[in-house]
Amino acid sequence: SSLSALLEQSLFNINDMSAASNLRSEDQFLCSICLDVFTDPVSTPCGHNFCKTCISQHWDMNQSCQCPMCKETFYTRPQLRVNTFISEMVAQFRREAQQKASSSSSEQQAAKPGEVPCDVCTGTRLKALKSCLVCQTSYCQTHLEPHLTLKRLKRHQLVDAVENLEGRMCTKHDKLLELFCKTDQTCVCMLCPVLDHKNHEFVPLREEYEGKKAELEKTEAEIQQMIQKRRLKIQEITESVLTALMESIEDKQEATEKQAEGLIKDLEQEISELMERSSEVEQLSRSEDHLHLLQSFSSLKAAPPSKDWTEVRVHPPSYEGTVGRAVAQLEETVWKPMKKKMFEAELQRVQQHEVDVTLDPDTAHPELILSDDGKQVYHSDVWKKLPDNPERFSPCPYGFRRAEFLFRQILL
Repeated sequence: SSLSALLEQSLFNINDMSAASNLRSEDQFLCSICLDVFTDPVSTPCGHNFCKTCISQHWDMNQSCQCPMCKETFYTRPQLRVNTFISEMVAQFRREAQQKASSSSSEQQAAKPGEVPCDVCTGTRLKALKSCLVCQTSYCQTHLEPHLTLKRLKRHQLVDAVENLEGRMCTKHDKLLELFCKTDQTCVCMLCPVLDHKNHEFVPLREEYEGKKAELEKTEAEIQQMIQKRRLKIQEITESVLTALMESIEDKQEATEKQAEGLIKDLEQEISELMERSSEVEQLSRSEDHLHLLQSFSSLKAAPPSKDWTEVRVHPPSYEGTVGRAVAQLEETVWKPMKKKMFEAELQRVQQHEVDVTLDPDTAHPELILSDDGKQVYHSDVWKKLPDNPERFSPCPYGFRRAEFLFRQILL
């Protein structure tokens, strides 16, 4: 039974070691000097491992042979031999990493024109997902893995894949652009405040980024409001044109339509320009890249000139001439026949009381002119010299003149 227990314990230890070996990570195979996977790994007497070339160069550059990890000093330079066990482990790790990369690469797509390619890929360059502002390198999904798992790389700043990473370095001091000079409205490195921007006001890129992003969001809201107002104005013009056309005369429709079409065309042009600007503002405001947003903010297309459409209306066509003609036509076709009928009716009514009368010239007022047969009489402004007959009417014949005026109106 003791032998059985010993075998079980041995099997347990072997399984435990196998599990531990499966838990190995890239950190175990990194040289602490070059920070890369071991190449010809060697072990020092103190038990630490390094690339053979790395530790050799390190000791060549120093007077004493000291371990870079534990600082133990070796008075005699150790004889370094490749650690075959670690070398085999590294080779196995490289094979697994290569297989993983090949499997992952088959699932990823090659970078298309206009897309940012991975800077690490050899052969077919895959599409980069992220760019590291510290490493100044763009990575596909496979080569990005160390930045997501290694502690020393997790501190690096990752952004969506971008081109021209060299443009993120200060051209004067070859340092990363990390500050924003509010005085000059430009991005600068840590040395610029000391050497070139003395007494200027500086803030971290992130702080200025947040401020500019808030401005972009406000601008986007204002643009959307302007677009909505112009769409409502188009609707208003369309409705007013329809109403005007329903009430207008045919020969005025074309002018009304042309006026409306011109206004709507101008409104649609402004809406198109506003939508283009809205797209640029929205795209820039979504950028997580602090430097890109700040550098692009100043070059953002200025707001297109816009018209104040508040008081713009479609003016109904002028009907002054048309109405005049319509009234004249109405008078000719309706009113004159109506007056004639009224006169004829009145004449018929008067004729019902008609009697045969012969006017006496001896009694007629001096301003009245009688016909030869005495059947008709007219008024005259000339006072005729007539015999002073006691039976002649002498008062002014205003009553006759009023009757004559009304009679003439009826005739007209």
